[in-house]
Amino acid sequence: MNHHLVRTVDPPSRTRRRLVAAVLAATLIATLTGLAAGPAQGADPLLSQGRPVTASSTQSAAFPASAAVDGDPGTRWSSAAADPQWLSVDLGTAATVSQVVLTWEAAYATAYQVQASTDGATWTTLRAVTGGDGGVDTLAVAGTGRHVRVVTTARGTAYGVSLWEFQVYGTSTATGCDTTGNAALSRPATASSTENAALPASAAVDGNPGTRWSSAAADPQWLRVDLGAVRAVCRVDLTWEAAYATAYQIQLSADGAAWTTVYATTTGAGGSQQLTVPGSGRYLRVLGTARATAYGYSLWEVAVRTTGATPTTPAPTTPPPSGGDVLLSYGKPAVASSYQDDGACWQCSPARAFDLDPASRWATSATTGWVDPGWIYVDLGATATVHRVVLQWDAAYATAYQLQTSTDATTWTTIYRTTSNPGFRQDLTVTGTGRYVRMYGTARSNGYGYSLWEFQVYGTGGAPTAPPARPADPTFPATTLVFADEFDGPAGTRPDAAKWTVDPGTGQNNESQYYTDNANAAMNGAGQLVMEARRENAGGRAYTSHRMNTGTKFQVQYGRIESRIKVPKGNGLWPAFWMMGGDFLTGRPWPYNGEIDIMEILGRDTYRSYTTLHAPAYNGGGGYGQEHVWPVDLSADFHVYAVEWDSRGMRFLVDGTQVFYASKDTVETTRGPWVFDHPFYLILNLAVGGDWPGPPDASTPFPARMLVDYVRVYR
Repeated sequence: MNHHLVRTVDPPSRTRRRLVAAVLAATLIATLTGLAAGPAQGADPLLSQGRPVTASSTQSAAFPASAAVDGDPGTRWSSAAADPQWLSVDLGTAATVSQVVLTWEAAYATAYQVQASTDGATWTTLRAVTGGDGGVDTLAVAGTGRHVRVVTTARGTAYGVSLWEFQVYGTSTATGCDTTGNAALSRPATASSTENAALPASAAVDGNPGTRWSSAAADPQWLRVDLGAVRAVCRVDLTWEAAYATAYQIQLSADGAAWTTVYATTTGAGGSQQLTVPGSGRYLRVLGTARATAYGYSLWEVAVRTTGATPTTPAPTTPPPSGGDVLLSYGKPAVASSYQDDGACWQCSPARAFDLDPASRWATSATTGWVDPGWIYVDLGATATVHRVVLQWDAAYATAYQLQTSTDATTWTTIYRTTSNPGFRQDLTVTGTGRYVRMYGTARSNGYGYSLWEFQVYGTGGAPTAPPARPADPTFPATTLVFADEFDGPAGTRPDAAKWTVDPGTGQNNESQYYTDNANAAMNGAGQLVMEARRENAGGRAYTSHRMNTGTKFQVQYGRIESRIKVPKGNGLWPAFWMMGGDFLTGRPWPYNGEIDIMEILGRDTYRSYTTLHAPAYNGGGGYGQEHVWPVDLSADFHVYAVEWDSRGMRFLVDGTQVFYASKDTVETTRGPWVFDHPFYLILNLAVGGDWPGPPDASTPFPARMLVDYVRVYR
């Protein structure tokens, strides 16, 4: 996952109570308040984020130089307690620099210079500052260079100097090769192996210099990224961890099968490397053939520079077909050592592991099955040759287990074994023959039993049952409009009952409002729907407001879902644009149905927006999402909040700027099952009060209005 975009304090579910310790909230507010009303960003793009960075010193490994350019306002660089100190970022190519923004921690500099250099050796001062008082310094500058640094000469405290963020804005002067764009960023990535689930292939293309891919300790190994379309590649940037390659190749392929080597070395020195690699292909591979250490290969980041624009259509995450392998285990009979069926795990029978439903699971019995060994096997219906097994583990996983095949479910042959399984999703290449395939667990990860969300067997032969077809992935930018409400009716017109179901009643999360039966929403005659929160008594509550959904009128699986909204400002207000899995309406409980929060904003701080996913293994305060700090007040104008969603993940945007990418592969290998491959419906609401936003007060303006200009869905 992209660690610098994913906050450890997440917005709550709209359907469950948020439980966050007051001291934690106070700490975050104290830490980040200085960033809320951040600097006004100029028209030029941000050049420094995620670029290689060096510093004169660091206080400790917890405060590296890279933390100042990672885009995360909660991480920082901190120097030793001495003068002078410096922090330098390599922009990758010569650039015209127009603005530098310094976001200081409490340990700030009173005197410093901003300098630029073409070679990292000879420096020109662009701006000198004396009498600095910390906070956020937004500096207009004029100069050119590939390297930009800040040199501090006087500290404001007895400590070192510390920066939350060091941002350089400007324009690249490069021609031909786009050395600021990254065609590999957040693209699907696969590898020959991973050291463990915490170091997945996706970490090398997530744009976060603090996360990495690491392989098994053997030669050869490879990392492959799908660029989504054939691209003209001009440069590849590799940022190696200490476990680097002395010999490796950069290869390109149009189909993921036939590879052309465009760069090769046998004298690799590790560190950060910028390699000129002219060639073209849809797939790019780093193939390591000799290791510098006894460990595997490890890359912090792989960036791919190209000529021409990066295509916006994501590519498939599934590897190219090999040998006609198909899913053999779907819907097949299953047997286990025991299974659980109680309030904690209802009908968690063996068949649940083979139903392709990531929100249902098999678990061993709580009364007889929390012992070693524990096992589950599937009958493929006929003899098969097995090439691949995918296990999506619950938190109750096996640290030691074997995969076995059998012709009669009596005599078993082991085709894979491990004693160091880290849990989450394991995608295993195996070779075996048999009608039956068994997971045989011999050591549990905790005091519970064994539990699998999914157990998938791929290969040839057997008697496979074809799984239900999924809708095709949309091509982005999506242009086929499948749902829209422009809210352009006459003033006073209520929401269109053919599109929306009004949802009256109380909210969750200890909210203070009562949602009325369509009394708090109407068109304003200017092309917007006004959702109004009022200070008035109804339903035993002191406030009223509005909530509506498309549940029985419209549901969608994949596409671009967007709404243009102006949110209200004021303590206790909580506007949201979100989605719920359609099976919630037919009885599947939250969070097993899945929840997609496209936009949540707290009226007490309208410089922040939140995006979160909720599922069985990550929900409530532990949801998977992002807090984004903006340089503008989001309540001052309309903004377009959107998600582009397909079978590979979700790309969340505000006004066309990506604020978060949730990769299915990353979630499955680091958090738990991905439960979002089914229809969802849309929800708009304006809540008042609750555990997360806190109560309204005398300063909160009532009536408070959330204006919705439109809602549109494209495929």
